[in-house]
Amino acid sequence: MTKRLKKSGVRLKGCRKTVQIVKNIDLAQEEDWREEYLDLVLSIRVVKDMDEAIAHIRTYGSNHTDAIVTGDYQRAWRFLREVNSSLVLVNASTRLNDGFQLGLGAEMGISTTKLHAFGPMGLEELTVTKFIAFGEGQLRA
Repeated sequence: MTKRLKKSGVRLKGCRKTVQIVKNIDLAQEEDWREEYLDLVLSIRVVKDMDEAIAHIRTYGSNHTDAIVTGDYQRAWRFLREVNSSLVLVNASTRLNDGFQLGLGAEMGISTTKLHAFGPMGLEELTVTKFIAFGEGQLRA
């Protein structure tokens, strides 16, 4: 797989363990884990278990999109529960986090906070919902 990536012009960076496994790639620096390259660059980090993977995402992630590739159903559900991003995927491309792909129509913006909308925003997400109720003395039971 790394040969295909390199042949396609992707620059690979990795942690010390990755550099031992994959030859002829750059050693990743601390700032690489936070970097949004906007280019053909992929940083790879080998982790020992799910706890370390989720901790890495919590420390360096953007809360935008995260994915796991696994055949383990329990591991998939744990990842979905514990990773806090606008879209969390199992065995699917992170490129799916797009307003049109998610059925929102034209994407008007993106939010990585939970102020009012989380993730891709269509026109509906740019509006505010206000609930109005009329009553005649009703109480909550």
